[in-house]
Amino acid sequence: MIGITLTSEQIRSAPREVRQWIEHEVIAALGPRAAAVAPTQSAHVVSCSAEEASAVLAQIRGMVPAVNVFLELGRPTDSFGQPPMMMFRLIDILHHTRLENIEQVIECLELINEALAQVRQDGSAKFCGFDSEGHCFVTPETQASIAKLWQSLLASRRDGTREEAAA
Repeated sequence: MIGITLTSEQIRSAPREVRQWIEHEVIAALGPRAAAVAPTQSAHVVSCSAEEASAVLAQIRGMVPAVNVFLELGRPTDSFGQPPMMMFRLIDILHHTRLENIEQVIECLELINEALAQVRQDGSAKFCGFDSEGHCFVTPETQASIAKLWQSLLASRRDGTREEAAA
């Protein structure tokens, strides 16, 4: 067996795939404690169709930081647990959205949860869940719906740009 020591700066600056591999290795080494990584609110997290994701986006459209966080949940990531949930590190969302702190990320996620509750007219419906390890969870269907919505937004923007250029 070989041991390697990495500084927190080396881990932070490593490619995403390497950081995820390190995280998986740490979780696997913890054994039974790894079950704590499951979202504490998973029973309330619901799957969203592309139409519902679009409706949630319409609800938060005026809040740019929340829109940025919402779109981050469409990124490819790993799934964990049964039923499977897509896991996002809050620190990665913070980094990608350039917010100032994790609390702002959580505030945006709570706004997204509230928007879904309004769209569904169901106060118990949650768009995402959290754990005590700094992760956010959505269903694979929700992640795919956001990715599909993002692709359609890009396509409509490209089409609009082409129309403007032709005029």
